[in-house]
Amino acid sequence: MNLSNIFLFVGLPYAALLLFVVGTTQRYRNKGFKVSSLSSQFLEGKSLFWGTVPFHFGILVVAGGHLTAFLIPRAVLAWNGDPLRLMILQITAFSFGLSTLVGLIALLARRLTNTRVKMVTTRMDLFLEVLLLAQVVLGLWVALGYRWGSSWFAADLSPYLWSLFKADPNITAVAAMPLPIQLHIIGAFLIVAIFPFTRLVHLLVAPLHYLNRPYQRVMWNWDRRAIRDPATPWSKTRPKNN
Repeated sequence: MNLSNIFLFVGLPYAALLLFVVGTTQRYRNKGFKVSSLSSQFLEGKSLFWGTVPFHFGILVVAGGHLTAFLIPRAVLAWNGDPLRLMILQITAFSFGLSTLVGLIALLARRLTNTRVKMVTTRMDLFLEVLLLAQVVLGLWVALGYRWGSSWFAADLSPYLWSLFKADPNITAVAAMPLPIQLHIIGAFLIVAIFPFTRLVHLLVAPLHYLNRPYQRVMWNWDRRAIRDPATPWSKTRPKNN
């Protein structure tokens, strides 16, 4: 056990968690009304579909799988005791990982080419998307090169993560893992650390109440094609009705 392992798998996780808690709390208290993804989805729903839908569905399933293996590792190991169930889980997780990759590439291309999106894009946004892209690629690499990840995650990584929460870090298993897996773990901690300083923070105020809210009727009095066209420049004055 060397100093670099202690820094990366003990110091970094605690620093990331501290930044996450303090940063998100302060941002919400001081800039609560700016906790937003700054999306222009309402103005370009069709072109955004092939990025946001595969990405969000993919990332939710993949993140949910990681969380499940962390919270109930024994149940996951019991499920994986049947080879057929293990194979189904492996194929499903990899498929949603590919969905995440496709959606993320589409979103990154949109951010670099869409005039309206570029106006609200910061360096942190680009850094975040590149980091997410590297994290997803590493995850797919790990899934292909080091099979049955749900089993060794539940058996080795879950105890390591629980040891962090118990303030009794045990990094023996994670320090012995192959480099791609270690990089994937480090990438996850980095995302947690920069979370409060990116638009990812809007996840904490997701409008879940919209699921049972009555439908809202929207009436258009403008030229919808012109408004939705990304090439149409922003105007400081309100568009006139037709």
